[in-house]
Amino acid sequence: MAAQRRPGPSALISWFTLDRLDRYSLRLITGPFAMALVALLLAQLLERLLRLFDLAASAGAPPSSVLVMAATLVPHYLGLALPMAFTAAIFMAAAHMCDDNELDVMLVAGRSIARIAAPYFLLAMFLCVFSLYLYGQLQPLARYGYHVAVNRVLQTGWDARVEENRFIDIGHGITFSADVIEGNGRDLRGVLMERRSAGNDEILTAARGHLVHTPDGLQLQLEDGQIVRQRDVPGPSGTAISVSRFAHGLSGRDFAPEVEPLADRGGSVRERTLHELWRDMQPDKEAVGRAKAAAEFHGRLARAMTFPLLPLLALPLGMASKRGRRTPGVIFAVLALLAIHHALQLGESLAESGRLPAAAAVWTPFAVFAALSLWIFRSSLAWPGDNPVLRAVVAIEAWFDRARTRTRTKTVA
Repeated sequence: MAAQRRPGPSALISWFTLDRLDRYSLRLITGPFAMALVALLLAQLLERLLRLFDLAASAGAPPSSVLVMAATLVPHYLGLALPMAFTAAIFMAAAHMCDDNELDVMLVAGRSIARIAAPYFLLAMFLCVFSLYLYGQLQPLARYGYHVAVNRVLQTGWDARVEENRFIDIGHGITFSADVIEGNGRDLRGVLMERRSAGNDEILTAARGHLVHTPDGLQLQLEDGQIVRQRDVPGPSGTAISVSRFAHGLSGRDFAPEVEPLADRGGSVRERTLHELWRDMQPDKEAVGRAKAAAEFHGRLARAMTFPLLPLLALPLGMASKRGRRTPGVIFAVLALLAIHHALQLGESLAESGRLPAAAAVWTPFAVFAALSLWIFRSSLAWPGDNPVLRAVVAIEAWFDRARTRTRTKTVA
């Protein structure tokens, strides 16, 4: 028996050199990958946009603030959409090659399934590196930026949250009230403002008021009002009262609220970068904080490392579509991605609570997913288009057929 020939350096180099077929395979995946990624991002953002518009409207913030908040959410939803879009793109590319018999031509020409998958593995490695930056650096900063944007929107204008016919202390010794507040929160009717200071009291009433932006800040523009002033004076009475009327006036005081300072970034482990999480995992840190940091650190690494496993799962399922078994493959791929996502979340929760070490809690479901993907891929190498998922579906259908046959037989008897 002749000894099996080992692949030489030239064969190994060919795995990392893209030829014409590799470039064609990548072109097949580019369009579906872009469309799936955009569709998943829009689907996730649309639901959140409705809540952001409601938040901005209730706070009296401009519509542009919604775009700022939505932009800070893109890295988060991108991290959720990338694995699903990449899997769907590989599945559709493999199904296209099977439908046009291109896969058969490649196999007859001596190209193995592993070699066909090589460009997808190279793309998966690129996405793995990018996701490390996305999960480890971009998402934590964007998540804190989202909290900053929301805090800025909530502090936009106190007038949009003032209730009618209620006295509100707006600071600087000023009490404010309005009988009617229009829907925009800027036009007021029946304005009353009381200002107290050492030795001086002032009560201002006006038929109408408008909050307007000026170079000096947010000013209250008043119409058809009067001012009653009481001040301490020397003499028997001790006080002097004066009344003055005006047709138009300006408050002369900035009504813009002081934005409450937001806590520094890093209060939550989800706002820390990978480098900061590694620092917080050191033995000299508090045990509870160390467990949370370790759970988040391993969870992000595991999510980034799933990308090289996705071609092992998606390519065999896509090749099975030649036998008219496309739907079971799609369903199984979606369920597998959802399972690994929630399993990693469960592992992080167990690690944060201290029930399991972070490495064991997070990497155990990852290892199971890796073994499943490798098993499906290896099973398809001997017979392209055949895999354990397809065999399970065929077995279940055969069992149902036998059950229906027995039922008909008993009915006829």
